[in-house]
Amino acid sequence: MRMTLPHHSLIAWQRADDLFIDLHVLSRSFPPIERFELASQLRRAAFSVPANIAEGFGRPTTGEKLQFLQVACGSLAEVGYCLHAAKRLGHIDEPLYLKFVLRVRRTSAPLRGLMKSMGREHP
Repeated sequence: MRMTLPHHSLIAWQRADDLFIDLHVLSRSFPPIERFELASQLRRAAFSVPANIAEGFGRPTTGEKLQFLQVACGSLAEVGYCLHAAKRLGHIDEPLYLKFVLRVRRTSAPLRGLMKSMGREHP
């Protein structure tokens, strides 16, 4: 029997989860010098997005849910910066960068929509 958790049906969580997995795999291709630096930070930020959505939906009040969704939104912005830095440092090329930036935006849209539906939109 497969257990489904409340956040599993959320498009924002599904996209964030897929993005984390793909960025985790991508970060393995970074040079060894980045193992404990940019690659690690990218993985942590990307992990934080679906993890905070999940944690928010485990909270009893709307205010608590929103707080965790705001953290997820901030972590998603951090993912965007990590990708920018990886491109500038030559760890990923422009087409791959643009592909992942689009995915960050496609994750952000339902996340912001979810926040707005709960009464607060992140700037």
